[in-house]
Amino acid sequence: MLAKIWKKLLLGILIIACLFNVVNKLVHKPSLEKELQSSAQYVEQLNENESKK
Repeated sequence: MLAKIWKKLLLGILIIACLFNVVNKLVHKPSLEKELQSSAQYVEQLNENESKK
């Protein structure tokens, strides 16, 4: 009896934690412009490092 209660309680906590994680990632999602800009900077740095060698 007690095991069933713990199982349901922990399952509920797990579901709430997963939903919180998904919502948190949606709210704090970086914009596409920032992602593209950081990718372009990374590629430029790689090109500069290869040209120095």
